[in-house]
Amino acid sequence: MAQGGGTGRQRRAFIGSFTAAGGPGIVTAAVDPDNGALTALGAVNGLPDPSYLALSPGGDTLYAVSETADGAVAAYRVTPGGPVPAGPRVSVGGSGPTHLSLFRGHVLTANYDSGSVTAVPVRPDGTLARAASGVLRHTGSGPHAPRQQAPHAHQVQPDPSGRWAVSVDLGTDSVRVCTLEDGAPAVHRETALRPGSGPRHLAFHPDGTRAYVVNELAPTVTVCRWDADQGALRPLTEVPVLPGAPAGDAYPSGVVVSSDGRFVWTATRGADVLTAFAVEGETLRPAGTVPCGGHWPRALTEAGGFLYAANERSGDVTWFAVDERTGLPRRAGAITVPAASCTVFG
Repeated sequence: MAQGGGTGRQRRAFIGSFTAAGGPGIVTAAVDPDNGALTALGAVNGLPDPSYLALSPGGDTLYAVSETADGAVAAYRVTPGGPVPAGPRVSVGGSGPTHLSLFRGHVLTANYDSGSVTAVPVRPDGTLARAASGVLRHTGSGPHAPRQQAPHAHQVQPDPSGRWAVSVDLGTDSVRVCTLEDGAPAVHRETALRPGSGPRHLAFHPDGTRAYVVNELAPTVTVCRWDADQGALRPLTEVPVLPGAPAGDAYPSGVVVSSDGRFVWTATRGADVLTAFAVEGETLRPAGTVPCGGHWPRALTEAGGFLYAANERSGDVTWFAVDERTGLPRRAGAITVPAASCTVFG
């Protein structure tokens, strides 16, 4: 497994949380590069429900959604003492933003409740413009009632080439490949997945030719071929994330590909487990399932060769060492973060 590097600066982790459920806001933690351990350093609380975070490429600015009915995004300067607000929060013109990423000089947000994607311009100094430059409103529905009566954009991120942004919509069983036109998101191509699968998050293979979509309603992973030249996603096969048939809704949440491309991991909230897969060409071979170390793993992250599960309902972030041969995670430790929702590393 490739190890996360450093530039001489001590690594930091930033942990989002739901303040409405008792979360402390955005927590900063020190990262031990030898064993992956996190040590909480402090928290900044002023943005309601900063449930998802993203760092600028240089690591000097942190962006956070405010997952509320009047959704917003905010920028923070990363300082040795922790994140410091960098200007006022900006409305995304949508409700319930659950994810954000940086793409072509903009912050893109996936707005779950309103089923839309928003582009907010980023100034040269990393701060946000005071208004969104465009909102793409998804259309469509799916067969699963009541979860798919309308669009529900759950994630938006750039592809490895940086040419495209992909938006994963749980409500319409589809992934939209987008670009920006005059600063506004625009659909280049829409790829349909199996009706009723409920796609939630997508992760690209590091070679840029494959993508893995975790489906919340199925519960499965859809393996896809990705063509960056054409901006085209093609589903190939669908693999269960749990052994046997679950008794009820399983609620898969996250999907991660190892930095060396050998393994894929998923988190499943209903079963409180992580599942490891070995990458075998254009399919996945299940390697095993382990407890997530808490309750309701909302997000899964790999950094420095370790896995981190943000367990929302047990209020902790658990880290795992990874078996070099099998890819199976082994619990190594945890820190308390009430209503934890995601972890990013800088």
